[in-house]
Amino acid sequence: MKPAVRFPDAVLTVIEYLRSARPGTQVYSREPSPLPDAFVRIKRIGGVRRSLVTDRPRVDIHCWGATEKAAEDLMEEVRALVLVMAGKRGTTTVYDVEEVSGPMWLPDSATGHPRYAFAVEFSARGSAL
Repeated sequence: MKPAVRFPDAVLTVIEYLRSARPGTQVYSREPSPLPDAFVRIKRIGGVRRSLVTDRPRVDIHCWGATEKAAEDLMEEVRALVLVMAGKRGTTTVYDVEEVSGPMWLPDSATGHPRYAFAVEFSARGSAL
């Protein structure tokens, strides 16, 4: 019988990593209210289990800024950091990170707030229940 395996929270893994790698950056799983001038939102948009002990989440990373240039600069820094996220992250082991959608200009449709986005997939090890 195969063991039951629980996978780490992909969103929390990225949030905690970015908060430690870029101190002072506001990183959330949902848009805060009211919107600050600059922040990052992480959202899992899919991904699949790759093996008995490996999950491959796909996450969207959205970066807001006070101006288009500020949003782009934040996105480029966050992108650089996320692409080298592999390693031990707290109790989670991240094996690799791959960009699956490059940077795109995506102003907030409700507010017009400047925003850039990109998406990655990464492999993370689960643990037996």
